[in-house]
Amino acid sequence: MRILVAEDDEHVADALADALRQHGHTVLWKADGGAAVEAAGETDFVLLDLGLPDLDGYEVCRRIRATSTIPIIALTARSEEIDRVMLLQAGADDYVVKPYGFRELLARIEAVMRRTTQAVVPTASPAGDPPLEIGALSIDIRVRKTSVAGRPLSLTAKEFDLLALLAAERGAVLTREHIIEQVWDENWFGSTRTLDVHVGTLRTKLGDKRWIETVRGVGFRLTDPRG
Repeated sequence: MRILVAEDDEHVADALADALRQHGHTVLWKADGGAAVEAAGETDFVLLDLGLPDLDGYEVCRRIRATSTIPIIALTARSEEIDRVMLLQAGADDYVVKPYGFRELLARIEAVMRRTTQAVVPTASPAGDPPLEIGALSIDIRVRKTSVAGRPLSLTAKEFDLLALLAAERGAVLTREHIIEQVWDENWFGSTRTLDVHVGTLRTKLGDKRWIETVRGVGFRLTDPRG
C-alpha cells in the first residue's frame, strides 16, 4: 500500500517509514496538517499523528474525511475516553495510544484494511436493482449513496455500511456483537464504544434520532420515525 505518515518529528517519521517499507509498503511523509490533507488523495492509508504544528489533528481528520473514505489510524498520546470518542467522531477508523509497538500498529492497519474492504452488503447487485426505500430514506447499494427526503447524506464508509446493514434487516433488532462482526471485524481490537459513536453520528446526519432505535441490552434496529 501507499501509506501517508503525517508526523512532524522527522526521527519518528523516519523510523516508522523504514519499518513500513520493510513490510512492502510505499511511504509518503508529511510534517504538517495542511500538506497531509492535500496528499491524502495520493495514498491508500493514513497514519495521523495528532500533534501536528499547523492544524489540530482532529481538524486534519475531519478535512480528509470530508472528501475521502481513505482509512485513517490516529496516533495519539491522549488516552482519555473523550479524546478517543472525539477521534472517532472526526472520522478516524481506529487509534493507537503512544507509546505503541510496531507489531500492534501493523496488526491494526491490517484489521482496518479488512474492515474497509469487506462489503457488508453486495455492492455489485444486478443492474437496475432498485435502492432500498424506507419511508423518506433511500439507500442505493450499487453506488453507495444515501438520501433522506431527497437530501443527499455525506456518510463515511463505516457509516454507510452500518446503515445498509440495519436497512437490509429493517425492523429486526441486530445485536451489538453481530453489527461489530459485520461492519467492523470479528477480531475488532477497539472498544464497542466505536459503534455508539457511529450510531450517534448517523442519527445526527439522518436528522432524527428515531431512525435508529436502541433496544437496551440487545442492540439497534432501523425504524421509520413517521411510522
